[in-house]
Amino acid sequence: MSETVRPSFYALAPGGWRDYVTLLHPPYTLWHLSYVAIGASLAPHFRGWILGLALLAFFLGMGVGAHALDEAHGRPLQTRIGRGTLFGLAAVSLAGAAAIGVGVALRTSLWLLPFVAVGAFIAVAYNLELFGGRLHGDPWFSLAWGAFPLLATYVAAAETIRFEAVLAAMFAALLSHAQRRLSTPVRLVRRQATSVTGRIELRDGTSLPIGRETLTVESERALRALAAAVVALALALVLFRVT
Repeated sequence: MSETVRPSFYALAPGGWRDYVTLLHPPYTLWHLSYVAIGASLAPHFRGWILGLALLAFFLGMGVGAHALDEAHGRPLQTRIGRGTLFGLAAVSLAGAAAIGVGVALRTSLWLLPFVAVGAFIAVAYNLELFGGRLHGDPWFSLAWGAFPLLATYVAAAETIRFEAVLAAMFAALLSHAQRRLSTPVRLVRRQATSVTGRIELRDGTSLPIGRETLTVESERALRALAAAVVALALALVLFRVT
């Protein structure tokens, strides 16, 4: 079978600048940056400068750094970016994110410093599958990519943690869990399966063929819709606070 299958629905053709766009996982990075905006918008006092710096920090840490380590570890996106370049991107981006976090903590609350340390640690441990991959499972994804950015930004803006922030972090964790459950079988089919065959037998005696699209198309439509929904919610909350 000579069919060429992209490693993800948002992956561009490999080579050049396209590899760097693919590396960002654009819809998923926007999705998780939306949790940052939600966290900032839920704080008792909206602080635009906190939101701006938090977006930059998490873009560097998650969007660039974590994804660069992930690509260096197993080449899931099949880019042609050199391994040294990937580790260089990760080091600079994670250092930049940590520096922003420390700077904000010194201006707001030192309770933010543990979040900075945990964020840097989990970005490395999760994506390089350290400790035998024990930190690479579904629960860690839900906490690190969902609850963490929302709660960290809330703490930076509010300088405390309140019950509504915990509930919002639960929302982000559960939604990220749904994302993971939808995307895992899709990644399996796109990145590891050499062929998909079979049929679905219906009660009326007819049957439907099973192909690669059967196992990917609807899940990816759901992932696109969820990403757009979270971004829309985040924008709505930010506009509500600034107007």
